[in-house]
Amino acid sequence: MARCHYRRALIYVCSPCIFLLMLFLSIMVSSNMNKATRSIHFVASGSFKNNNSASMPKSFWKLHEEAFWNQLQLTLDRQFNPILNPQNAYMRFRSHAFYVSLLSRSFLEVTDLEPVRRKMEQLPLQMRDFASHMKQRSYPVLIQPADMTCGAGAVDEKEPPLILLAIKSIGPNFENRQAIRQTWGQAGWVATREMDGSPRQKVGGYIRRVFLLAKEYPKDSGCHISELLREEGERYGDILQWDFNDTFFNLTLKDVLFWNWFSRQCSKTRFVFKGDDDVFVNTVNMITYLHNQLEKPNAEHTMKEFMVGDVISAAFPNRVHQSKYFVPDSFYKGLYPTYAGGGGVVYSGQLAKRLHIISGRVHLFPIDDVFVGMCMSRLNAQPIHHPAFLTFDFPYKEDKAPCAYHKILLVHKRSPKQLIRQWDKLSKTKNQCRHVSLRVSNKRENTRIN
Repeated sequence: MARCHYRRALIYVCSPCIFLLMLFLSIMVSSNMNKATRSIHFVASGSFKNNNSASMPKSFWKLHEEAFWNQLQLTLDRQFNPILNPQNAYMRFRSHAFYVSLLSRSFLEVTDLEPVRRKMEQLPLQMRDFASHMKQRSYPVLIQPADMTCGAGAVDEKEPPLILLAIKSIGPNFENRQAIRQTWGQAGWVATREMDGSPRQKVGGYIRRVFLLAKEYPKDSGCHISELLREEGERYGDILQWDFNDTFFNLTLKDVLFWNWFSRQCSKTRFVFKGDDDVFVNTVNMITYLHNQLEKPNAEHTMKEFMVGDVISAAFPNRVHQSKYFVPDSFYKGLYPTYAGGGGVVYSGQLAKRLHIISGRVHLFPIDDVFVGMCMSRLNAQPIHHPAFLTFDFPYKEDKAPCAYHKILLVHKRSPKQLIRQWDKLSKTKNQCRHVSLRVSNKRENTRIN
């Protein structure tokens, strides 16, 4: 009897310990499964928060099967659903080629359906042309910097480039490119400045430059633009041109192909500036700002998802037929993800390489900056807003202040003559404005219809 009482007492004492041990093991298993799932960032429909606690619009990535793009993306996303395809959901990044094969497979799966083909035929002509070649992402390079270098740079570089200026241009815009070469886009060493405005000659970075172009098919020009571009590339070493039609909707292709090229050619470059050929950039401010980011605690970790610009949230697709941003609801439904305006944005070289891989999991979208935002959301990352990026120009009369251009990182848009004139003025007012700091206020709401 005593032995029996002893056993009952032992069970009574140890039962809570056993229960706690089982609970602990259950939590550990669940945690490990969540980590595996997060490694590929599968996103269910609806609202979620990323690591920066920034909410995504509730209807972004919503399962609107009646919209062409949404249906394509839904088919692709099913490949990474941990319930439907656990073997895909728990693997880390595969090669870019693996994702491209899934893209092509999902495109064929959807477009083989008769209702979808009819839907494509009813799209506007420009959108129909875009949709017909969405699955193609491989195009020959026609012109590239000599010796497979990472753009045009100084011949005496003593360290890897701090930033590559990757500027989207079109063939006829030679004056824009030449004005950039003579002003803010000059390749070589740029020193940062102290708080009092004086330069720190030993602290700075090397700048490299490349212009991103596709193929032009001029109607009225008697001279073939590609021949002129080839001569321009031989002279300046900063032309990167691919063999596809240079249209507004194909700007997204420039991003995708540039990330691929950058990943191969620019492995040591710390940052990328991607912008249009009609922006003005305060290069000294940009170099100073980026150095400040690198000096912050945990910079090496934050650089993995670093992107800064004029951030736009909860934007609606543009439904105005006359607008170049027009996207019909038969092609896409839902809000756009948070994204940085494409007039000018800066991101880390590490992020550029990650965007190259993850872009294979997102179908091409006709608005390039929105597509980048979609890729960022798949990385569970958010761009940082900075009021010194003025992609919609200065607020009312702010540019009339004598030191206005000393307080910015970028302003859009400016003609070649304005670039040269403003660059000269920036130099002349350097001492007068040496104590000013970057803009910290933003007088407009960053929500719009794109």
